[in-house]
Amino acid sequence: MRRTLLAVTFVLLMASFVVWAHVYLAQRLILEPGLPEPWRSLALGVLVLLGLSLVLQPIGERTLKPAAGRWIAWPASLWMGFAFLVLLALWVSDAALLLAGSTAFAATAGADGGGAAGPRAALVVLLGLVATGFGLRSALRAPAGVRVEIPLARWPRALDGFRIVQISDVHIGPILDRRFAQHLVDRIEALEPDLVAVTGDLVDGGVKQLADEVAPLAALRARHGVFFVTGNHDHYSGAAAWAARAGELGWRVLRNDRVEIATDGAVFDLAGVDDHRGDMIGREGGEDLDAALAGRDADRPCVLLAHDPSTFKRASRLAIDLQLSGHTHGGQIWPFAWFVRLAIPFVAGRYRRGDAELYVSRGTGFWGPPLRLFAPAEITEIVLRSA
Repeated sequence: MRRTLLAVTFVLLMASFVVWAHVYLAQRLILEPGLPEPWRSLALGVLVLLGLSLVLQPIGERTLKPAAGRWIAWPASLWMGFAFLVLLALWVSDAALLLAGSTAFAATAGADGGGAAGPRAALVVLLGLVATGFGLRSALRAPAGVRVEIPLARWPRALDGFRIVQISDVHIGPILDRRFAQHLVDRIEALEPDLVAVTGDLVDGGVKQLADEVAPLAALRARHGVFFVTGNHDHYSGAAAWAARAGELGWRVLRNDRVEIATDGAVFDLAGVDDHRGDMIGREGGEDLDAALAGRDADRPCVLLAHDPSTFKRASRLAIDLQLSGHTHGGQIWPFAWFVRLAIPFVAGRYRRGDAELYVSRGTGFWGPPLRLFAPAEITEIVLRSA
């Protein structure tokens, strides 16, 4: 009952925000500038259709095959990103005009098309289009290769130079498809890693819709295997089914579990936890650090895979040496990173608490808008050094 109530409340809040945002856009971009007929009615109609696409898009990605879902996903996702940037520009301009005084603000708020309402709307739309273009180009570009060397105090000398390739937040779905999956396989194969870590949010959609789209990932290889932990979107899409599908791909799924990685006369623990939102979606799981670390030798080095970097707050006190996470996308669209920072202090890159290190990937794909603005995607090669 509690989960249902939370879900209903969340949906109602999101629906209210979507309606408010579109009313605000209509007021600022169509009504106040005094757009003449028939353009006014046409613009309002298009705005309503784009708003409806935001409601249909999450339904389509979980019920339609990707080929059909793209017809909804592309316009809805592009509109989501463009609308966010335009809303941001309008809020900033509103704030600037309010600071300038009531006269300046009134000059852009007339419903008769007078004053500066028209030029302001045109400028905001132009800025939104330019930013959307740059963001789209960045998102559709191949993920950057990022190499990070992390010295760990307890890391065995015998394993100095051990290489983990991390991909995270791949978000295979209606937009990023099997061609993107094959690209990742080719890139990772060229790196010849010791271990591959997939730190959650592999997909957006059910196994029934996307099983074939992830099929190329079965070719991922590493000396010590490919390991996967669930992200919040994997839980939205059916964590148990996707864990089973990951097993079919030849991956080892760590759901509040750990394994020993032994090589060259040395050993370390590799642990993985479910996303901590898993138990909010259903009874399929949820983060359980105690279970993942149960029975281990605390004197032995431990690498933890956890989708959400917030896990680091507690894990850093439990004798782990390194945590690999994603989830934040590095903010994905500037300046969203600043909003992310309000909820999660670990947005991208390296962090340290005591002797524990955290690396947060900016993500390998994207979610929602196919845009990345000053937060490029990455495939991360992590080289562990003995300090």
